[in-house]
Amino acid sequence: MWFIVALIVPCLLVLLFTRVTYNHYIGTLLTVALLVASYFKGYTDELHEILADIVSTTVGFLYAEKMVKRLKK
Repeated sequence: MWFIVALIVPCLLVLLFTRVTYNHYIGTLLTVALLVASYFKGYTDELHEILADIVSTTVGFLYAEKMVKRLKK
């Protein structure tokens, strides 16, 4: 179950932060900061969950980039 959450939540966080800040770089940076903080606190310790977070963040970044381009038109 946590693997599925790791695949969905970072992508949604990037989109949320991008929508609030209107900058996909800042949205991704805030998401990465939250993920790193959770890693240091020990909430995630398995490699496959970390890789799922990375993939989800990347997908969110690419989609947020398209979203920002549509909003600026």
